[in-house]
Amino acid sequence: MNIAFCINRLALVGMGVTMSSLIRNCSNSGELCIWFLGTDLNLTDKEKINQLLIREKFKGRHHIIDLHLKKEFGDFRSLHGDWTAYGRIMLSEIINEERVLYLDADLVVEIDVLEADEIDMKQYALGAVYGSELPYALDGAFIMKEFGLPKESMYFNSGILLMNLNMWRSENSKKKCMDIAKKYPMELLSHDQTLLNIIFSNNYARLPDKFNCPWLSFSERPTTAEKMIIHFVGSPKPWDIAGKIFHSGYQTWKGYLDREWSK
Repeated sequence: MNIAFCINRLALVGMGVTMSSLIRNCSNSGELCIWFLGTDLNLTDKEKINQLLIREKFKGRHHIIDLHLKKEFGDFRSLHGDWTAYGRIMLSEIINEERVLYLDADLVVEIDVLEADEIDMKQYALGAVYGSELPYALDGAFIMKEFGLPKESMYFNSGILLMNLNMWRSENSKKKCMDIAKKYPMELLSHDQTLLNIIFSNNYARLPDKFNCPWLSFSERPTTAEKMIIHFVGSPKPWDIAGKIFHSGYQTWKGYLDREWSK
């Protein structure tokens, strides 16, 4: 089973816990192949990733690949001058496999990720957890106005995605994203997430809710399931300066924090 991360250097702090929790809760890590797609990672960063995998007794395979996104995506709306998020729509070109589970780097993965292999994706290019109806999304008004999607359309967060890469390639999904982005480069309020919701809003496999459970800083632990993929959304994150004080999920996050990685 393929797992992918698209990361920059700022994401490394949170990614350590995401990796550790994923491996510790996987019933057989030997069945995993992890793809680390990074922007601006240096040799030390890459070696720290390798060392963490060793300490966690990871038995599978992994690849660390450099992304150079500014040339292709630099004209599109960025996140504080960073285009890393757009790497998600490139996965079908980089990973020559049937499917991949994409994960953000701000998670605690309590479930066995091998469960994702049991989800039927034959009819869908994308699987995600339902988040809300369009009017409640940051970019909902833009999507409804420009693309005529009804307000009942299902909007999803792109932090956890199950992707049918064969269908992505056969349906030219990346090209569809790029065509829209070139037409509306500065209207992409949620970057690649805006593009994915335009294309797949009413045509995606709805993953079980436990695959993406948001946890805001002042909220109680999500009660979606006993074990879930916890997604630390908003600010502060548990690892931020104020996170130890203000984030109610700090202890949950710290429980998976590797000592060497925290340095």
